[in-house]
Amino acid sequence: MMRATRDYLTFLWRCGRIAFVGDWRYYAWMGGLTVFCLLGLHAYCIQFVHGLIVTGMSDEVSWGVYIANFTFLVGVAAAAVMMVIPVYIYDNEELHDLVIFGELLAVAAIIMCLAFVTVDLGRPDRFWHLIPGIGQLNFPRSMLSWDVIVLNGYLLLNVHICGYLLYSRYQNRKPSKWFYIPFVFVAIVWAVSIHTVTAFLYVGLGGRPFWNSSIVGPRFLASAFSAGPSIIILALQIIRRVTHYHITDKALLTLRSIVQVSMIINVFLLFNEVFKEFYSGLHVASSTYLFLGLDGHHALVPWIWTAVVFNLVSMFLLILPLTRSLKWLDLACVLCIVGIWIEKGMGLVIPGFIPTPLGALIEYTPSLNETLVCLGIWAFGLLCYTIFLRMSVPILQGRLSKANEHLPEPDAAADPATAPVPH
Repeated sequence: MMRATRDYLTFLWRCGRIAFVGDWRYYAWMGGLTVFCLLGLHAYCIQFVHGLIVTGMSDEVSWGVYIANFTFLVGVAAAAVMMVIPVYIYDNEELHDLVIFGELLAVAAIIMCLAFVTVDLGRPDRFWHLIPGIGQLNFPRSMLSWDVIVLNGYLLLNVHICGYLLYSRYQNRKPSKWFYIPFVFVAIVWAVSIHTVTAFLYVGLGGRPFWNSSIVGPRFLASAFSAGPSIIILALQIIRRVTHYHITDKALLTLRSIVQVSMIINVFLLFNEVFKEFYSGLHVASSTYLFLGLDGHHALVPWIWTAVVFNLVSMFLLILPLTRSLKWLDLACVLCIVGIWIEKGMGLVIPGFIPTPLGALIEYTPSLNETLVCLGIWAFGLLCYTIFLRMSVPILQGRLSKANEHLPEPDAAADPATAPVPH
């Protein structure tokens, strides 16, 4: 037992040390992210002292860009399942090791989700009221209590799966299937649940007719399975370029097929929702404000039409054989990510509050302080994901293992992650 504990602590120590080793590009990237993290932290300290008055939110629009980012990132976290299914159900060898990168992205995304929820609280020091035994979680009546459970549960599942697989690879031993395969299948169901519960948070609010649609849940999943794998495609190409880790074009094209189908479904469901809103003519004020503007208020009109154009262009690019070229695939993925971020963020959250139930038209614009907090959280999430990749790539390459733990640790001049992999 003592030996196992010592070995695991050595593993954590070596992973922690290698996270601070890299070439000038690595230090520049991490330094830039750290600057944004500090700017975001400073902005949040201002918010903590003065309250949510420093944001653009109000009594009328009480959810803003914080919850918009939260909604998008829940989908990114859930999208890890789209790499897990081909590997563990259809035994796709091309994605076998790469699934760890997707699950690590899910961990980073959930960390950002929890951060966005925290900064959205006016009094985060009262979060203890949600802790069972100390406070009152109000389970199962409150959808918020379900969200707390599924988000934290999904985080723990992915941390366990990734941590165990990487530690097994570090020790150069075959992982015991009984110790992680059951958790993989639980995580598949759990991934669907986290975005479904997030959709129910909106659908369950009867006083906001813009969200009262049973199609919100399927739309959330379709958009998640489009944007999430798109981010993974871009991340894998960066990993391949800067670390020389062997990632085949076939693996990237497999993910392209997932994004292709999901994007078609996403656009189709969006068309269904728009048709229902405008053809029925019932409770259409929020949709009119979003797509056409209402009584001279049209702040979101350019946003949503940008999202629609980006989604359509991305869908057509993915359908065409043109995107078998990685250059065009990258463009399609970027358009997909930006389009869905707008549609599932600003285009979903804000119109639900405008107009108010009393008919008042009070628009929302994020404040500078609010924007800096958002940038800080995104920088922190990217910082976490970069560190996760920096630790995991050398382990998967076999350059960081128990067999060489007695050798000198690599320095920046002999960085194991950027050295070519012998074939």
